[in-house]
Amino acid sequence: MISKLFTVLSVTCLICLTSSLALASATIKIGGLFAVTGPAAFLGEPERNAAQMVVDGINRAGGIKGQKLELVAYDTAGDATKAVQLATKLIKNDKVVAIVGPSTTGESMAVVPVAEKEKITLISCASSTKLIDPVKQYVFKTAQNDGLAVTRIYEYLQKQKVNKVAILTVSDGFGASGREQLKALAGKHGIQIVVDDTYGPKDTDMTSQLTKIRASQAQAVICWGTNPGPAVVAKNAKQLGVKLPLYMSHGVSSKKFIELAGDAAEGIRLPSGRVIVSDVLPASDPQKKSLLAFVKEYQRLYKVEGDHFAGHAWDGIMLLKGAIERGGATAEGIRDALEKTKDFHGIGGTFTFSPTDHAGLTKDAFVMVEIKNRDWALLK
Repeated sequence: MISKLFTVLSVTCLICLTSSLALASATIKIGGLFAVTGPAAFLGEPERNAAQMVVDGINRAGGIKGQKLELVAYDTAGDATKAVQLATKLIKNDKVVAIVGPSTTGESMAVVPVAEKEKITLISCASSTKLIDPVKQYVFKTAQNDGLAVTRIYEYLQKQKVNKVAILTVSDGFGASGREQLKALAGKHGIQIVVDDTYGPKDTDMTSQLTKIRASQAQAVICWGTNPGPAVVAKNAKQLGVKLPLYMSHGVSSKKFIELAGDAAEGIRLPSGRVIVSDVLPASDPQKKSLLAFVKEYQRLYKVEGDHFAGHAWDGIMLLKGAIERGGATAEGIRDALEKTKDFHGIGGTFTFSPTDHAGLTKDAFVMVEIKNRDWALLK
């Protein structure tokens, strides 16, 4: 009888031990939604690459409290409907504890209701202020708000004694949000918008809009969009002999824009995260260490420079790492810990979240840069 009891207890202990070991070794699944193909691939591919790079680095260092991370990433191709379907798949089938992405504003806006309904943290890589204003309980973002980018441009124009501008914005989610901020913040900075025009995401010629702008009283042009449209604007402006200073949004803050625009990119100015000028930042900059390490590792793995967009995903994964370390690998624990994040020096800036701020950045996340000799130069 004693022998049988001992056997039962031994088997029970073995089962418990095996279950505990299995639980301890289970991976923590993080979802990724990136536009790796399609028109927004210049955003999604580096984001996907950076996310995997960070996950691999965390795992090499032992994971999070002994548990490895697993990135379950899907290609949305920039399609909002597909993004919603894949977000649902990540939550229902893959059982992820949080999602990084999507890449674009339109996709992200479509996925927000899914994250809120399912109570899963979403860290978007898109920039629209509308994603987090008003604040949603489970939605955060790493891309700098477009309003902060507008503020940087307007402040710079004020220093240049420019007060009349033409704006040319793409008619998609990113462009609409930027146009809204450009108009809303103009008066505050003494800026008068003398031409307000748009172009379509697939348009291949903007000469009519630029001809109208050339004939106006504008002292500068602000183009708001993502590749390839802004490169077309730059080329058309050069072809038409438009002499007005041309400013772009942070939506073209990568070498891809310079490749697309070619010689027409020379002299264009825009607000950007510090990563593209990390090598010339002062040693006192709190982001510099992270930026240089990121650029070096990305270059080693992918043979190209890590950019502004790859940084959005780097920040997303690292912010989740910190939240899991502090709050555990549950949906609620991650959300609550993420909201308490303070002074995290990432690629996009120094993040401090709160119950009323799920963007976490200030205008200091941006610097003004200029394209010189097909490279980036820091403007003072």
